[in-house]
Amino acid sequence: MEPRRITSPLDETTARNLRSGERVLLDGVIYTARDAAHQRWCEALGTGDEPFFESEGAAVYFAGPTPAKPGAKVGSIGPTTSGRMDAYSPTVIRKAKIRAMIGKGNRSAAVVEAMKECGCVYLAAAGGLGALLAESVIESEIVAYADLGPEAVRRLVVRGFPAVVAIDCEGNNLYETGPMQFRTVK
Repeated sequence: MEPRRITSPLDETTARNLRSGERVLLDGVIYTARDAAHQRWCEALGTGDEPFFESEGAAVYFAGPTPAKPGAKVGSIGPTTSGRMDAYSPTVIRKAKIRAMIGKGNRSAAVVEAMKECGCVYLAAAGGLGALLAESVIESEIVAYADLGPEAVRRLVVRGFPAVVAIDCEGNNLYETGPMQFRTVK
């Protein structure tokens, strides 16, 4: 089956029609944000501060790129373990109205519940392929928290960014029920 091409920002209908296990190629704008950025973002959402980017429908990639080589838009940009954002993701999903998260690893029950409630999907990017994923980036700029260095929030324009729908808007979870059952080793 060929991957489905989707564009970010995503509308609710597109997000709700994606199914766990489906391969996608993502075009459009995505934002990078890791732990420290998520913490600041949630604090800002709690005080009613204006968002630093148009978050409704946005895709947020849990990544921090390495420095770019000459002529490149970003360096290697592999996914960060998503569970590190689980404390913040329900707030970001509900208050910032994002439609997609991109990372690696399973998510908590609280995150999945917020996804189901708000129409947000979780896409898995392949860990260990950061240099290949960087080839999808055609523009990159820091839009918030520059003092965080590689963990600053970046606005990326991507073309053909490959991912798999790991958890869909109905809570179907490739990590728990998929053909390869990506179970976490305990």
